[in-house]
Amino acid sequence: MKISVLILAVLLFSGGAANAQGERKKWAEPQLTDTPMVHDPVMAVEDGVYYLYSTGKGLKQMTSHDRKTWRIASHGALPAIPAWTHDSVPGFKSHVWAPDVIRYRARWWMAYSCSTFGKNTSAIGLISVDSLCHADGWRDEGALICSQRGRNNWNAIDPNFFIDRQGYPWLTFGSFWDGIQLVRLDSTMHVLQGCVPVTIARRHDPARPPEGTNPTSSYAGTNAIEAPFVFYRDGWYHLFVSWDYCCRGKQSTYRVVTGRSRTPDGPYVDRDNLPMEKGGGTLLIEGDKKEFEALGHCAVYRFGSDDLFVCHGYSIAYDGASVLVQRKINWTPDGWPVLGE
Repeated sequence: MKISVLILAVLLFSGGAANAQGERKKWAEPQLTDTPMVHDPVMAVEDGVYYLYSTGKGLKQMTSHDRKTWRIASHGALPAIPAWTHDSVPGFKSHVWAPDVIRYRARWWMAYSCSTFGKNTSAIGLISVDSLCHADGWRDEGALICSQRGRNNWNAIDPNFFIDRQGYPWLTFGSFWDGIQLVRLDSTMHVLQGCVPVTIARRHDPARPPEGTNPTSSYAGTNAIEAPFVFYRDGWYHLFVSWDYCCRGKQSTYRVVTGRSRTPDGPYVDRDNLPMEKGGGTLLIEGDKKEFEALGHCAVYRFGSDDLFVCHGYSIAYDGASVLVQRKINWTPDGWPVLGE
């Protein structure tokens, strides 16, 4: 598909945000694309239909029957931005970041991020629906967790749900500050009473912080780690995180590293047995400087008999625009992920 058509589809879609009072503006008709321009993509499948959600006004959404050709929905998953988000995050409007979606107890749950770039006064919101095909039926479930500058040394964005082997839900999240956080949830997918977030991964050992400054934020520090995702396989909980800097087009330096743990709460260690909370991480993918300048903010799924790695890549052919990347995961004999071409 020609780039002009793709860009037109993205601009038409992003121009139709709904306001806080719940009025839905009429957006463009759905567009078809084989090169989805997305940021922070996550997927789900229901009744043979794949659903793709990503950062955008009202949370961008697409559907596909083959994960090759995607139809951009005529409205977002969150057409009415809850009023509480503006109270919790001054300056936040309708550009919603980094969703995650999961099926739990016969209901779909979606977490989403409300923030302003480079600051940690943020909130993770929660919505739910009985079926993904009911695109207008998402119900506001309020705030899942919030952070505040000067109060929390973590940032409540980039959520990821996972269910442990005993059937208990967890939330991992975080960006910069003190790194990736983990907290236990209750059956309503809110933070379990009495539980507080703990750090499970950092970009560097706290005793040896890197030199230099953060080129994107004067608040966030240099602990350049974010976008966690946990995937269970064969007795291991695998933690995937993004290192370094996103959102800078062809100047982005994003890459994905991984570690694993026998228990959901860690410790997670890399292939050299270095704890991720002390800067460990085994490189999984980075930009090849031919097709992609950088890649990151990933998700991992089992669809059928295959394990799939999903992320966005800063495309050199598209002048640094972020596009959907899908790679099959192969596994080494000792249980570490390796991406196919």
